[in-house]
Amino acid sequence: MRKVVLFALVMATMVSCSKVKKGEFLITGTAKGFEDGKTVILQTQDAEGMMMVNKDTVKIKDGKFEFKGKINEPTMYALSFPDFQNGFPVIVENDEIKVEVKKDSINKSRISGTYNNDEFQKFNDQAGKIQKKMMDFQNKNMQAFTTAQQMKDTVTMNKLMKENSNIQKELKDMLVKYPDTHPKSFISALIVLDMFRSPEFDAAKVRKLYNSFDESVKNTKIAKKIKTQLDAIEKAQKTTPQKPAATVGQIAPSFSAKTPEGTMVALRDVVGKVTIIDFWASWCGPCRKENPSVVALYNEMHTKGLNIIGVSLDKDAAKWKEAIAKDKITWTQVSNLMEWKDPIALQYGVEQIPTTFVLDKNGKIVAKDLRGEELKAKVKELLAAS
Repeated sequence: MRKVVLFALVMATMVSCSKVKKGEFLITGTAKGFEDGKTVILQTQDAEGMMMVNKDTVKIKDGKFEFKGKINEPTMYALSFPDFQNGFPVIVENDEIKVEVKKDSINKSRISGTYNNDEFQKFNDQAGKIQKKMMDFQNKNMQAFTTAQQMKDTVTMNKLMKENSNIQKELKDMLVKYPDTHPKSFISALIVLDMFRSPEFDAAKVRKLYNSFDESVKNTKIAKKIKTQLDAIEKAQKTTPQKPAATVGQIAPSFSAKTPEGTMVALRDVVGKVTIIDFWASWCGPCRKENPSVVALYNEMHTKGLNIIGVSLDKDAAKWKEAIAKDKITWTQVSNLMEWKDPIALQYGVEQIPTTFVLDKNGKIVAKDLRGEELKAKVKELLAAS
C-alpha cells in the first residue's frame, strides 16, 4: 500500500513540475553569447507566403528566453536574433519546445522537446552533412573548374559537374524518401507540398504519400492544401480530354484569354524575339517570390526584344489584379479565373506553378522552367541569335 502511495506522489510531483499547460506551447531557450535585454522575435510567414511577420517578442534575461501561447496545429515559425538577418526555423506545436542558441555558431542551433522538432533536428543534421559535403567539393574544385573553363577543357568541366550533380542527387533522394518513412512527421507534409513545383511532379505518387499520412498530419493546413490541389488536378484530368503536354522543340500551342481589363489577347499578339509564357497565381508563394527576378529581367531586356505573357491560375479577379500591382508586373497578363481547371494550363500540361516556357522568335519552345541566372542567360543567348 505504501509503495502505491509513494508512486502516486511521484507522479503528482512530475505533473505539477510541468511548465506548460495542456493545449499551449512553451518555447524555452538558452542564448549563449547574447547580452541580456536583447530582443528575440518569433516570426511566421504571412498568408501569401511572401514576407515574415512578427508574432511575439521577448527579452533575453540571464541568458534565457521564453515564448508562451496557444496554437491549433503544428506550424513552421522562425526565431530571429539580434545582428542576424535570418532566423532559424522551429515547428511550433502545443508542448514544451527547447532551443539552444550560440551567437558564434547560430546556424548550429538545436531544437528538441516534441516529436516534430526532434525529427526536424535529425532531418537538419542529415541534410547539413550533405550540404557540407557539397560546399567542401565546390570550394576544393572551384579553381580547377575556372581553369578548365578558360582552357575550354570540356572533359574536366563535365567531370566536375557530374560529381557535383551526384552530391546534389544525394540531397534530392533524401527529400524524396523522407515522407515514405515518416508518415507522422509534419516535415513530410512540407516536402510533399513542395513536390508540386518539381518538373518531375507525379500526381499518383503525391496522392499515395498523402494517403499514407497519419491523421495528425492530414489535419494540418499544409496537408489540406495538398489535398485541395490534388483533387483539382485529378478532377481536371478526368473531365478534360487529355492532350500531349507542350514540350521543348515544338511550336507553342496557340491560346487566347482575357486581360484584367477584359480585352481578349492571343499568344500570337505578344510573340517577340524571345517570349516567356509564365504560369503563376497570386496565391502561389514561390511564384510571388520569383516575380521580382522576372520583373528585373523584363525591365532590362524588353526594349531588346523580350516579351512575357503571364497566365494566371487565379479564381479571384481582385486578388489577381492586386498581386499584379503589388509585384509591379507590367507585361501582358491573361486568365480564365479557373485555377487548376484553366484550359491553357491543361493545354500545356501544367501540373505545378510556377511553370515557364521560353519561345524563340518563331514561337518554338526552346526551354522550360528556367529560373534566375539560367533564364537570363538563355534570353541573352536567343536575343543575340535573333
